Amino acid sequence: MTDLLDMPLVTLHGAPTTFGELTGGHPALVVNVASRCGLTPQYVQLEGLQEEYGPRGFTVVGVPCNQFKGQEPGTAEEIAEFCSATYGVTFPMTEKLEVNGPGAHPLFQRLTAAPDPKGQAGEVQWNFEKFLVSPAGEVVGRFRPKTLPDAPEVRAAIEALLPR
Repeated sequence: MTDLLDMPLVTLHGAPTTFGELTGGHPALVVNVASRCGLTPQYVQLEGLQEEYGPRGFTVVGVPCNQFKGQEPGTAEEIAEFCSATYGVTFPMTEKLEVNGPGAHPLFQRLTAAPDPKGQAGEVQWNFEKFLVSPAGEVVGRFRPKTLPDAPEVRAAIEALLPR
């Protein structure tokens, strides 16, 4: 699945990159995020995962999305400032992307083909849906929006991908 690693992206700061460059070829938790959502406080747990597992070769990748009731309306600069000032976010983020529908970014076309623990694939349900990607670029886990980033099942899946 190295084509996922080669997938072109643009960072929140406008720099062209690929998924593999953004993740450093390490395990990653890709999350569609929004600044004005009831689930926005999940940034706290996402940053906690980054701080805890980052030194072991893991990264969170935030993907701003405005497709769910306009809950990410800001510019790239406004999103970056909000995430930094409000939640101390240090993990990489992409430019704002569409995750569902005909305009869905190819990254999410691939990610949403993966099933959740109940065996259901398909569109992202809401902000803060999480996809765990292996260093080889395989989607190995999918967690729905209300599953907290630091839930035991998420932690176990991340730890299974990290060196001991």
